[in-house]
Amino acid sequence: MSPRQKKATPAPAKTAPRPRAVPPLVARDPAAPDYSRTPLDQIPLTGLPPRALIAPNFRMYELTKSDLAARLGIDNAFASEAELRAAIHLARNVLQPIRDAFGSFSPNSVYRGQRLERALKNKPASWLSTSQHAKGEACDIEIVGKPTLELAAWAKANLADFDQIICECYDPAKGPNSGWVHISLKPPGAGSNRQQCLSYVRDAASGRLVYVNGLSAMA
Repeated sequence: MSPRQKKATPAPAKTAPRPRAVPPLVARDPAAPDYSRTPLDQIPLTGLPPRALIAPNFRMYELTKSDLAARLGIDNAFASEAELRAAIHLARNVLQPIRDAFGSFSPNSVYRGQRLERALKNKPASWLSTSQHAKGEACDIEIVGKPTLELAAWAKANLADFDQIICECYDPAKGPNSGWVHISLKPPGAGSNRQQCLSYVRDAASGRLVYVNGLSAMA
């Protein structure tokens, strides 16, 4: 073989291209219909399944869940569509903005029917609660790692509207995350919101829990 000649190198064998993986079809979950962007007056309020999305990051069951109701066997379902509409309005305009700002959480409490209110507050069967929770207009929330007083102040400064913000049972001696924040919002047609800020804290002189104006730690 001439030194100028080179042995031909055989071309690599061509391999057939791999077929592209086709993702499996995911069946739509009939238990979780998405009404998160449906106008409130167009949501079928009767028969909504527990996992139905009623706001981008909140589901129907989160509006009525209660550990106390579960322990005592109390049915905490909405008494009427009025309470349900109010709670969905609250979820979209209070819970969702807080979720957008601080990440995933589930409210401690939203709707509390009269039976649950009586059990919670140790009241007789004839007693009727006037709490906004019983109307679906209020929620109690905590955010992991966000001091309670700071969360209340953030809500005051950033929510588009609110009826009341109450910093409840906050005691700095027990840590910055003690207590919780109560926020209420009236639904459309229920009148104007008061935009009132209060604290439910222990009075230093009497030792009793009292309501005081403003967001603070001690009375």
